[in-house]
Amino acid sequence: MALITYLTRIQFDFGALKLLDAELQLLGIRRPLIVTDKGCIAAGLWGKVKEQLPGNMPITIYDGTPENPTEAAMRDALRIYKAEACDGIIAIGGGSPMDLAKGVALMATHPGDSLQAYSMVEGGAARITAKVAPIVAIPTTSGTGSEVSRGGVIIMDSGRKLAIGSPHLIPRLALIDPELTMSLPPHLTAGTGMDAFTHNIECFLSNAFNPPADGIALDGLDKAWRYVERATKDGSDREARYNMAMAAMEGAMVFQKGLGAVHALSHPTGGLKGYRTHHGTLNAIYLPAVLRFNEPAVGDKFRKVGQVMGLKESEQNAAGVANAVAALNDRLGIPKGLSKAGLKDEVIEQIADGALGDHCHLSTPRQPTREQYIELIQQSWG
Repeated sequence: MALITYLTRIQFDFGALKLLDAELQLLGIRRPLIVTDKGCIAAGLWGKVKEQLPGNMPITIYDGTPENPTEAAMRDALRIYKAEACDGIIAIGGGSPMDLAKGVALMATHPGDSLQAYSMVEGGAARITAKVAPIVAIPTTSGTGSEVSRGGVIIMDSGRKLAIGSPHLIPRLALIDPELTMSLPPHLTAGTGMDAFTHNIECFLSNAFNPPADGIALDGLDKAWRYVERATKDGSDREARYNMAMAAMEGAMVFQKGLGAVHALSHPTGGLKGYRTHHGTLNAIYLPAVLRFNEPAVGDKFRKVGQVMGLKESEQNAAGVANAVAALNDRLGIPKGLSKAGLKDEVIEQIADGALGDHCHLSTPRQPTREQYIELIQQSWG
């Protein structure tokens, strides 16, 4: 039996931001906590959102979201939420503010003081109820799709980068205005764009049964493949920005199929102490090796992927798709391996151990052993 659910409200188009106040009224949010980061403030993106809010609305801002959100930052935002008697959250930015907002919305309404207790690997999903505070998600990047997803990834106090996940964590409204992505610089457009690409291809290759999700994933894959390079080369390309925003949204709509070994590897890599790595960029680096590894487990699916990507019939296989992705990475300026992204080989075994304990390890079509994870990391080293 397959559970097939797509349950959230989405406003999508250039100019969608103008609908914000009306949508907040529908949700009954009149004292919002704004969860964002200092980059969104500096880029003027928060200012564009503020213009759409009533002048007499009490507004509280938390802009301390780290590049990789942490449980400590969640507690800081939670204290503000409670002190100001907020009744909902507006998350503005990329995946980090939206994931942090999910943690705040959860802990503001649920017992306990440990977010890790609600993580997926500790069986926390069953403890998450409909009491979660309402979230309005306004993405300013086209990558994570967190605006429509049921999960969030946060570095816990324990140092582990873990996911919280439940249908109750899906934002009540995704307000997607591609205009807000126009100022994203090329390297972030590339990294976030490859995040969206990876979401769609990993979900499609998952062996879980969900034909509607497969259709959405292929459409998202098609859009990401055709438009990520255009958006990276010319950030003012409105058609490219529109389609990348849609690809990101579609990639997250199909998360319920499950991701795979790319994410099982990128999550612990992104949680390494002493390193600053970008999640989407890590996905792009790991993807070619994992695609080749998955070939025995996904049957005829690579043929369909290759067709969507416009590859020759002789290239519609794992090697052909992996080679095409590697070539795209090169054109986008993605670092040519983990070593070029600044990692030292002393972390290889730590990443492999983390991958085995990641929730995405359970849904990958071919589950690597510890030794095979080490091989995948080495193949992605550069």
